[in-house]
Amino acid sequence: MKHPTAVLLLALSTLGSLATPPARAHGDDDRWPQQGWRDSLNVQVGPRPYYLIDQLADGPLKSRLQACSNKPLRKTDFSIGHRGAALQFPEHTKESYEAAARMGAGIVECDVTFTKDRELVCRHAQNDLHTSTNILATPLASTCIKPFVPATFAADGTTLLTPATAECRTSEITLAEFKTLKGKMDGANPRATTVAQYLKGTADWRTEAYAPGGTLLSHKESIELFKKLGVGMTPELKSPSVTMPFEGTYTQQAYAQQMIDDYKRAGVSPRRVWPQSFNIDDVYYWIDNEPRFGKQAVALSAVNVPADVPAAIAALPAMRAKGVRIVAPPTWALVTLDAQGNIVPSEYAKAARQQGFDIISWTLERSGTLTDGGGYYFQSIAAATKGPGDYLRLMDVLARDVGIIGLFTDWPGTVTYYANCFG
Repeated sequence: MKHPTAVLLLALSTLGSLATPPARAHGDDDRWPQQGWRDSLNVQVGPRPYYLIDQLADGPLKSRLQACSNKPLRKTDFSIGHRGAALQFPEHTKESYEAAARMGAGIVECDVTFTKDRELVCRHAQNDLHTSTNILATPLASTCIKPFVPATFAADGTTLLTPATAECRTSEITLAEFKTLKGKMDGANPRATTVAQYLKGTADWRTEAYAPGGTLLSHKESIELFKKLGVGMTPELKSPSVTMPFEGTYTQQAYAQQMIDDYKRAGVSPRRVWPQSFNIDDVYYWIDNEPRFGKQAVALSAVNVPADVPAAIAALPAMRAKGVRIVAPPTWALVTLDAQGNIVPSEYAKAARQQGFDIISWTLERSGTLTDGGGYYFQSIAAATKGPGDYLRLMDVLARDVGIIGLFTDWPGTVTYYANCFG
């Protein structure tokens, strides 16, 4: 395995220094990020990284990570808080974002969608309120486009015939109404016969310990919080569940522009914003119409199964020619196994690097204990995935062999620890 230390140094210089703010381009607003960096948090990663290190087989990686056990830790842009710290905190809540920053995430994500009155808010999807908030237990349940329908069972009382369902959208409520809701751990119980049961759908490898009363935020509020925390910002413009133009006048371009305008009005330097979208036309829009923000626009790659990869590789040259500099595929698409069963860079990873792209990947710590092969995010290396320590094995190859510049994670402490050890 190659160990090009320069890869991580380049990553950190590309995304920003661990300890000092990046130099501002001429014309960048001086109101930020000075204060956030000056008041940086005391980074604490907790016991989890140490637990994962203990799960590794003895070898160079384990020894190197153990040697860093008493090293002071700093915030790092290599660690990107995916929806905050969603492994244990309700995603896209104030509490989740603060936890991510406390664990050293140098960049934090607000997924962006819009409300009925066209205000931008932080939610993973426009139509996920029924799984990520308490809306079904409030009077706003009447606004849901699909009200709660309980599960049905066969005569034996245990065989599930139809799962419980509901669908609630931000586009059906105003910002003021949205702010009355509380965030919860994302999930739903398909066997529920009551709303209370339906809302209790948290995966068994997560926790409800920090779930009560998650504070929802508008996009503008997330910007102000991130400024206070001194972190970079990576908003993802989510695909609307409604037909665009919304209500005949609100176009996709207006939506994409509104997201960037929120950063401009808040005086945020484009150097500290990485706008993302799975819709490549959004990325092209930012490159063409907001080039200072478009320079760091991230083209998310929707490869769900190996059969999707050839088309994704074929699309890379045209994207590069149109000015895209950063691509972001899921972790599994960047790695494969060699004949000896070692984790190595995939053909997608090689092609992206050959085309001159920087690469960000998603998402670590979103796969439970890894004792079952790891599921979606480990599908290309399932045969070599045996347990929790494999989070670190995967990250090591992504960082040092693939050369990614940042990693989305549901628990930033793990990535922060690794980046501080090797960076």
